[in-house]
Amino acid sequence: MKAQNQSELTEFIILGFKNIQEGHFLLFSGFLITYIFTVMWNTFIIILAMVDQRLRTPMYFFLGNLSFLDICYTTTTIPQMLAHLLSEKSSISYMRCALQLYFFFSFVGTECLLLAVMAFDRYVAICNPLRYSLIVSRNICLQLVIACWVGGFLNSTVHTVFAFQLPFCGDNHIDAFYCDIPPLLKLSCGDISLNQMLLLFIGLFIAWTPLFCIIVSYVYIISSVLKMCSTEGRQKAFSTCSSHLTVVLLYYGSCIFTYLRPIPTGSSVNAKLIPLMYSILTPLLNPIIYTLRNKDVKKAWQSLLGII
Repeated sequence: MKAQNQSELTEFIILGFKNIQEGHFLLFSGFLITYIFTVMWNTFIIILAMVDQRLRTPMYFFLGNLSFLDICYTTTTIPQMLAHLLSEKSSISYMRCALQLYFFFSFVGTECLLLAVMAFDRYVAICNPLRYSLIVSRNICLQLVIACWVGGFLNSTVHTVFAFQLPFCGDNHIDAFYCDIPPLLKLSCGDISLNQMLLLFIGLFIAWTPLFCIIVSYVYIISSVLKMCSTEGRQKAFSTCSSHLTVVLLYYGSCIFTYLRPIPTGSSVNAKLIPLMYSILTPLLNPIIYTLRNKDVKKAWQSLLGII
């Protein structure tokens, strides 16, 4: 019976902004500008990290990967949202929904792990600077990044397979802006307790454990910084760490609210809007946060433009 119900369901309807009668053109313009700037700024970060010798360090290698992830995030969601804003029809096929969920959730898990790796990099740089080049070597950096990507995609594979094993018997309206696990689970007429357990227990390894590692890293970092005699050294250390910490707070706060809590039964405005924080706003803000007070990036950017 489950296979029959699933075969009869050929598409989902993305509700998104359907409750907003006017202003679709303004929303379209806003999302289009956001997408353009997100791709542009993150691409600049990647290019700078590749071509400028001053930025060929583990920190900027990880930042380049973060920028690539941010481009993937927005490309997975915003183009479809733009198409739905211009069209009266906001449907997505069953297979496209599964693919969108799979890739989007892969990037969610990968970024959780990558932010923890970046915290580890800052911990070694500040707390053990003499052994930094030995501990955070090029091979170690590459292995850590590969582990983040593999972990993110394995995490998504489990969630996607189990989500699309559920029966969807009646309503096919997804109360969200794109295919995501919480709104999909609300549509199922089957038992979603296993899916909820997977979100919570796998979330322990893909989100809570990295977050715990980040917190521990910053406890040691702050302790080491406060012991520094040089005021300039303390300011430089806090400057490089404050950018990463800001990104962590923005990203983890919205992810935890979305995934690591019981699935709400009714419609919630927050449940729809908060995912926009980490899927659209955070990728736009990340390059701004990292470059706003970063002298190395500014110098690299000036060199690239020939303005010295």
